[in-house]
Amino acid sequence: MKYNERIRELREDRSLTQQKIADLLHIGQRTYADYENGKTRIPVDSLLILARFYNVSMDYITGAGNRKKPYPTD
Repeated sequence: MKYNERIRELREDRSLTQQKIADLLHIGQRTYADYENGKTRIPVDSLLILARFYNVSMDYITGAGNRKKPYPTD
């Protein structure tokens, strides 16, 4: 699974709007929509924020792994 599909899945599983996540990332809703649609690459710092927010590892959120491990705390 590609990261853009994964961030959409995580958002939808929690019934969150694109606007809510865009606010979390301090960007516009349209920019976030472009991330989910694969039109624009999401910056690494935004991926880190989302991994922390959803409490999943970077491997999971980027699609490098399919096991939902929690975000590392140490």
